[in-house]
Amino acid sequence: MSGSCAEALLLVDGYNIIGACPSLKKLRDKHSLEAARDKLIENLINFTVHRGYETQVVFDAQYQNNPLSSELVFPNFSVYYTAFSQTADTYIERKCATFDGTRLIVATSDQAQRRTVVGYGAECISAEILLSQVDAAFDKIKRKKAPNRAGRHLADTLSPTAKAILDQWVGRTS
Repeated sequence: MSGSCAEALLLVDGYNIIGACPSLKKLRDKHSLEAARDKLIENLINFTVHRGYETQVVFDAQYQNNPLSSELVFPNFSVYYTAFSQTADTYIERKCATFDGTRLIVATSDQAQRRTVVGYGAECISAEILLSQVDAAFDKIKRKKAPNRAGRHLADTLSPTAKAILDQWVGRTS
């Protein structure tokens, strides 16, 4: 998939990001690891679309006797579960070593991993930076979708509930 017209390939060490994000850690501890994974994936899909990236989120499955599996969740967005005895780090390092695209970004706060992937020519961002970029993209998307309520008249700034009450007071029906 790295031959796509995406601006960059973003490789995300999924459990590293979950461990660095207070809200995802809380979700993991209160509900389940699966709930935290799902929320991370949901947030990263929106971020991927907003940034024009191709994103691969990698989760360790090293203690489960399963082969490598992947799932295309959304165009330009895939989730990978590593094979038995393979870590997300080794998957990401192998991907960096064989990458032939123009821009590769790895999101992890693991210092040894960061040094290794930079040695392959990848850019590296910490979990905190990725999370702040995801939050900023979410805020921008939310502002874009919010209706422009600033009009020329006071009534244009009222909520629908307030408008209905005002209409009742003046005897208008909606």
